[in-house]
Amino acid sequence: MSADALLSKKPAGSAAALPTLLFILFINLVGFGVVVPLLPFYGRSLHASAWQIALVFSAYAIGAFFGEPFWGRLSDRIGRKPILISTVCGNCLCYIAMAFAPNITVAFIVRLMGGMASGNGSVVQGYIADVTPGERRAGRLSLLGAANNMGFVVGPALGGLLANPSAGPIGFRIPLLVCATFSAISALSIFLFVTESRHRHARFLHQPSRWDVLGSAIGHPVIRRLMGVTFLAGCAFTGIESCFGFWTQARFNWDTWDVGLAFAVVGVVAAICQIFLVGRLSRRFGEARVLAAGMALTAVCALLQPFSTGGITTVPLLALAAFGQSIAWPNVAALISRNVDINHQGQYLGLNNATGALARVVGPFFANLAFERVTINAPFLMAGLIVAPAILLAWSARRHARTYVGDANYTDAIPALEFGPAD
Repeated sequence: MSADALLSKKPAGSAAALPTLLFILFINLVGFGVVVPLLPFYGRSLHASAWQIALVFSAYAIGAFFGEPFWGRLSDRIGRKPILISTVCGNCLCYIAMAFAPNITVAFIVRLMGGMASGNGSVVQGYIADVTPGERRAGRLSLLGAANNMGFVVGPALGGLLANPSAGPIGFRIPLLVCATFSAISALSIFLFVTESRHRHARFLHQPSRWDVLGSAIGHPVIRRLMGVTFLAGCAFTGIESCFGFWTQARFNWDTWDVGLAFAVVGVVAAICQIFLVGRLSRRFGEARVLAAGMALTAVCALLQPFSTGGITTVPLLALAAFGQSIAWPNVAALISRNVDINHQGQYLGLNNATGALARVVGPFFANLAFERVTINAPFLMAGLIVAPAILLAWSARRHARTYVGDANYTDAIPALEFGPAD
């Protein structure tokens, strides 16, 4: 069947689809945010050593590394909706299992499976790309980033409010069970309110193998550059995040409350930028230019952070770096979706997200190694140097990226979603 024929039938859309999709991403990051600040205390309650706690921390990203391309490819083949329901239900079960994990080995396995289940970002991105014209895609994808950032604000606060580390492993059950409840609500909402965005006939088109997709991505002048940006910038920013608490404690004697407040400010700033600015900036200056500018701002702020004298300079610099990241990441996904075939968007977006997951493993490892072995300021200096080539990659992608006037590389399978300010 031809592409035109595939685009001819339009199942009814749903006004509740967008809030549900945003809720999925929000819950993913709430769960991540709940666990991350509590993980050292959770690990100690299970009598784990420092290296075991670090391994559990990395397990989530390792799971997402395998999950993102797998779910993205499968959603191209059988549809977005069943994959979203399955992964969110899996996430729900993992939260419950984490709450009752008897030892650190089980916690690692559960965390690994939870990361794989939460690696459904490419499926949500694919859904948005399916129903959104190319010129508005960056703005609409930015709402997903805003949901992520708000989840990372709410998660640590929720974990700190509901957890009771002094009670041992049982003291961590309530926040994890709350996250499981949210996931169950999200799965039910998908079932009730989200309309499938993939045409029934398109789901049975030939799908290349993951190795074919990887080879195609590496050989593609735009995709390989964007994956390079994702990896380098991801290593830099997650490296800073992983040792920021240790750095502020060593420099300014901050406690967990101060660190949590700083990250809350960062999350709010990033969310506001993604809701109100990304779409407008991308349409005015182009995705690649905005991407390069975001990378440049992140690099400058990272290099200036070691000269910070306290909260009055540390938090603004961290917030500006987050601003740079927030205007950059939606443009990566938008550029990828506009430069690949409509029937394979999930696979390529998943591959890029897997690259980001790999960065979340590599970045914290080398940042903490540099923090301990070189100097406490080394992670920031390293981040600035790592992001520098990402700026060049982003800028050079502009020469090869497709430019669209009335982008046809999307499906009108369901009516385009109304997204508000980000448009």
